[in-house]
Amino acid sequence: MLCRYRAGDFIVTLAEQQQYRLGVIYVALSALAWSTSGLFVRAIHADLMTILFCRGIVSGLGVFALFFYIERRNAFRILRSMRGPSLAATIFSTASMISGIGSIYYTSVADAMVIYATVPFVTAGVAFLFIGERPNVRTLVASGIAFVGVLVMLSGHGSDGGSWLGKGLAAIMTLTVAALAVVMRQHRNVPMLPAMALSAWLCSFVTFWFASPLSISGQDLGLIIAFGIIQNAMGLSLYTFGSRLVPASDAALLTALEVPLTPLWVWMVFAERPSTATLIGGPIVLAALFGHILLEVRRNRAVTSIRAH
Repeated sequence: MLCRYRAGDFIVTLAEQQQYRLGVIYVALSALAWSTSGLFVRAIHADLMTILFCRGIVSGLGVFALFFYIERRNAFRILRSMRGPSLAATIFSTASMISGIGSIYYTSVADAMVIYATVPFVTAGVAFLFIGERPNVRTLVASGIAFVGVLVMLSGHGSDGGSWLGKGLAAIMTLTVAALAVVMRQHRNVPMLPAMALSAWLCSFVTFWFASPLSISGQDLGLIIAFGIIQNAMGLSLYTFGSRLVPASDAALLTALEVPLTPLWVWMVFAERPSTATLIGGPIVLAALFGHILLEVRRNRAVTSIRAH
């Protein structure tokens, strides 16, 4: 017998709660993978377009390999059936790749991540406007706390001389990531791995005309391959699986784990020290995210307890 319980105005099954927990794990791990972007961008000495071109080829191969491994004989049928939602996801993912890496390349990692930290609120707004998805009270509370952390982080960046190009690219990244989250949530039954692989190759196609792949060193090539596999292919794959199991606003909130972690890794390895305001605001964002996850885990345990009785 399928156990149900009432949560607010919704009837939630135990299976749905277990799927939510799995989705939380996948999306959180994708954020951890994405948080290594600053490390790779700072370690690689090649120009931006060359990095994006080479990384896109590697990432596309990695995601397509995973797709064909999972789907096997169904893979070509799925590719032939790709329609509008897959195309939209491809375009939004490509734009987020180019703008995201570009923002870190042209301004400080902390500045780029402070702007990107607004993605949960942007996603909740986009989801409400276009698919009518209302965030629950827990998400709203966690988003409010995270917003306080963002305000604290922003307070230390009002007078710095960071590149406006980098900040503008960070804003574009925020919008496109929000749009991608909503598309994936609305069309959760549409396989999105092929779209993620195509987006990596589309990124390579767009940047090919400005890249100089024959000029990169062996060390940079190795780092770019690792960049494509670890940061991009793994991150995209985990997010593709996880975002289909949680509301769009929750997925965006979890990916905000990337915000404090990305400058933290760069600070530890390259001594690119964030401002005091970022060091104070970052933990507030983390507290909101982990608090949100903890509440959902406790809710899952409550469902299990109800089932046991």
